[in-house]
Amino acid sequence: MPPAPVNVSSRRPRMRWLDNLWPWLCGASVALSLLMLGALLALLLVRGLGHFWPTTLEEVTLNSGDRFAGYSVREVALPLETGNERLYFTGNQDITGTRWRWVTLAEIADRSQPADLIRVDRTPWGDFIGRLEALEQSGQRWEGDAAWQRLTALLTLPASQREESQLLLSTVSGQTLRQPLANVVSAQAPNAMSWWQKTFVWGDAVWRFLSEGPRAANTDGGVWPAIFGTVLMVILMSVIVTPFGVLAAIYLNEIAHQGQLTRLVRIGVRNLAGVPSIVYGVFGLGVFVYGLGSSLDEWFFSDTLPSPTFGTGGLLWASLTLALLTLPVVIVATEEGLARIPEAQREGAVALGATRLEMLTRIVLPMAAPAMLTGVILAVARAAGEVAPLMLVGVAKLAPQMPIDGDFPYLHLERKFMHLGYHLFDTAFHGEDVQAAIPLVYATALLLVLIVLVLNLTAIFLRHYLRRQRGNEC
Repeated sequence: MPPAPVNVSSRRPRMRWLDNLWPWLCGASVALSLLMLGALLALLLVRGLGHFWPTTLEEVTLNSGDRFAGYSVREVALPLETGNERLYFTGNQDITGTRWRWVTLAEIADRSQPADLIRVDRTPWGDFIGRLEALEQSGQRWEGDAAWQRLTALLTLPASQREESQLLLSTVSGQTLRQPLANVVSAQAPNAMSWWQKTFVWGDAVWRFLSEGPRAANTDGGVWPAIFGTVLMVILMSVIVTPFGVLAAIYLNEIAHQGQLTRLVRIGVRNLAGVPSIVYGVFGLGVFVYGLGSSLDEWFFSDTLPSPTFGTGGLLWASLTLALLTLPVVIVATEEGLARIPEAQREGAVALGATRLEMLTRIVLPMAAPAMLTGVILAVARAAGEVAPLMLVGVAKLAPQMPIDGDFPYLHLERKFMHLGYHLFDTAFHGEDVQAAIPLVYATALLLVLIVLVLNLTAIFLRHYLRRQRGNEC
């Protein structure tokens, strides 16, 4: 006997509440994702860019009569509810031996914000916080406001033109210090600044962070070499991985016989996308660095051995390793785009007399270009944030030479380079002063996110342009 018909209408009311709930669950998931992303960006913006804002300095007097100057970083509760303890950044490491000081609130007798307190950024000891007593240059001496005006004018000159100048500085506790002006990076009096002056100083500090190199074991200075190395490596990786990924996808989808072997290859490619990145780093170290690199040194650079040229980590091997890591992403995205093209497009082109090559180059590939760019976008997003494989194949804590300079052949693929991801890791965990490096960690993380965003938006706009051009042609 045939089965009895199921009365769907009788069961429908029981599921109607789920149908009404499903859109709300999807919307809530999207809203929660956007909220978490916004919270992350807000944290990076506030903690990262806020580090460069001129902080108001305090002169603190303790019950014991001891005095120091600095600014409050954070406040924590003492155990057993005995009060709170405050952390101050005091600078003056060459005088006191430390740049930080914990003080309980019960110890503080008085706090003030004198307008004559200054903060001087210098090498190699970092910040000095105190007062400017005088400026001496070529037998002349300036004091008070004249000394400050002369100092701000001299800081606009190169360091080589300030070698004969010295600052006479004093701490709030009465200790004096002679500071060569050639080692001074910047000076500011935040307590005497207006809001507009602080904004200008903040902009100048952000620019120096973006345009200068790191100092003080990566806990001070800028990140320009890391920005340059990151962008250059991603560009080289994209140039390498795009043609190989596209050609592999074309072969698997358009040329290869769709049998058991092709299906196994596809499964293998998809599984490669889930391999841990450090495995690719080990592969790059063994095959590219010790294998190809050592062979190139023996063939073309034997006169420099045993000092390696290509037989050590460098920009070329890092780009090849990350190209290999992101190759499955490009293959899968491109093949999905090729599979979505209707078969009638191919058959129509062949029926009109086009060869297979003409059909692929003039019909199929232009239609699949947005999918190719999608694969490149995903590859860029992953490669820009990878750190583990780079630690084995070319990234450096500090690269004294840039990969691009004015010497032939201009692009030096064998040189080590700096990377924002590794710079972030090294600053956070291997710095001499982790507490001082925390704001730079936030700023570097924000910069890395923005660089990935800019690279992705460039590819997205290009993909949108190709889609629009394709629509106009049709």
